[in-house]
Amino acid sequence: MIRYRVVMFCAALLLAAAAAQAAESLKGHFQHPLRILVPFAPGGGQDTTARLLGSKMSELAGQQVIVDNRPGGAGVIAAELTLKAPPDGHTMYIASTSFVVSPSLQKSLPYDTLKDFAPIMRVSSSAGTLVVHASLPVHSVKDLIALGKRKPGELTFGSAGVASNSHLSGEMFKVLTGVDMVHVPYKGSALATNALLSGETSLGFSNAIATLPHVRSGRLRLLAVTLAKRSRLLPDVPTIAEAGVPGFENMIWSGIVVSAATPRAAQSALHQAISRTLESPEIEQRLARDGSEPFIGDTPEQYARFIRSEIDKWRDVVRKAGIRLQ
Repeated sequence: MIRYRVVMFCAALLLAAAAAQAAESLKGHFQHPLRILVPFAPGGGQDTTARLLGSKMSELAGQQVIVDNRPGGAGVIAAELTLKAPPDGHTMYIASTSFVVSPSLQKSLPYDTLKDFAPIMRVSSSAGTLVVHASLPVHSVKDLIALGKRKPGELTFGSAGVASNSHLSGEMFKVLTGVDMVHVPYKGSALATNALLSGETSLGFSNAIATLPHVRSGRLRLLAVTLAKRSRLLPDVPTIAEAGVPGFENMIWSGIVVSAATPRAAQSALHQAISRTLESPEIEQRLARDGSEPFIGDTPEQYARFIRSEIDKWRDVVRKAGIRLQ
């Protein structure tokens, strides 16, 4: 027994020494503060994720991680700034649905999404929800579709802005159901939620954590989640697909990309730093509080395939829905 304990103690010391050595090696890749460009205003889901990621990454990188909010242009402003920065691995862009839908929305996009950016890894995913104002006389997705078809053009759905995840969920819903709803864009998810709570809009697609307090208070009614499978956070709530809209799937996700000109060694260092950040129990717990899950083990190759598939998916929705930037 004593010998076993000595062996385990020695093994633990070796692992700790290896981890410390790897951490020091990682710090050697970063020479000055890092920056995460966020294409949305402070306070939203992407901003929260970026700040959470940066708080732990700074320890691993040995440098401060600055979150730089640059909203506007459906994410293009922040993306351009990422490409204009020195491609040395110190400037990152936190991508989401707007990143993969921009190629379909903007013919004169100032960059090639697939060629000019290098995927590092996905960071987190969470469930979106379909909620309606409590005064709306519907209690299921089928009820909502029936009401929308009886009263075309009368239902309104708010979003965090054109090409935001909440906007695209609504457009996908319209395409797959044939329901005529009016899109009302707001400058951020907080304003869209307030509009729904006041009854200014009829329904909305939003992050589960943002809507659940209002569902519990009775001000909003939860109809379904936007994932392909039921959410671990809401196991009793059906997906939109199983509730009557086959083919509906829209995951709220975030991931890190950098300029494709960034050296492979710098890309690898970023991947290691982000991976270790997401493996931290503290980060996993904090993401869980926000209804999110980390993409532990995601590789750049897997992320690249995901980006391509998302571009293809949203190209079809944009074309069928006739979405245009305002």
